[in-house]
Amino acid sequence: MGKKLQRVLKRAVDLAASSAGLALTAPVMAGASCAILLTMGRPVLFRQKRPGQHGKVFTLLKFRTMREPKPGEAWLRTDATRTTAVGAFLRKTSLDELPSLINVLKGDMSLVGPRPLLVDYLSQYTKRQSRRHEVPSGITGWAQVNGREAIPFSQRLELDVWYVENWSLLLDLKILLQTIGVTVSGSGHYDGGATLETVDDLGFSHVTKGAHLN
Repeated sequence: MGKKLQRVLKRAVDLAASSAGLALTAPVMAGASCAILLTMGRPVLFRQKRPGQHGKVFTLLKFRTMREPKPGEAWLRTDATRTTAVGAFLRKTSLDELPSLINVLKGDMSLVGPRPLLVDYLSQYTKRQSRRHEVPSGITGWAQVNGREAIPFSQRLELDVWYVENWSLLLDLKILLQTIGVTVSGSGHYDGGATLETVDDLGFSHVTKGAHLN
């Protein structure tokens, strides 16, 4: 099957799966929204500008998992202390990603592809690392099933480029199946904190203007 046809089928799968996913998880999303309102108040959703395919910027939607920083608290380096119990549960189970299905439905993202990182990082990528934007961003990806947030940024980006170079519908299916196992086990989950420098081996955190990286 040619790559062009596979891309058409990939979009068709994204449309069908995101529509079905939003319908089936509506009760779960309603419950998560209520829990966030009761523990953190508004807003329920976390919105942030992220670059997708070809660097086109869109607004990523996720459930909010952290309280607002107190005076003197840095956005990026206080993720662990600002994440609430509800937020930690949503992150560990990946339920915080459910609103991103709206992004998939709109065409901002795909189910599978390199995770959309921060706009601030665009100027920091090497030419090879920038190849991660040749394909649509995804809710899950090759890096997410091979270490998730616990592996260094340099390794994540290399895995993203490997995905671009080796993409096929069969690979997407493999990633989706592996994502189920990773989600159930909770492996590779990272809450920020003291090990940020170890994970961020490229020093990207020094160019960010705020908000967590997930």
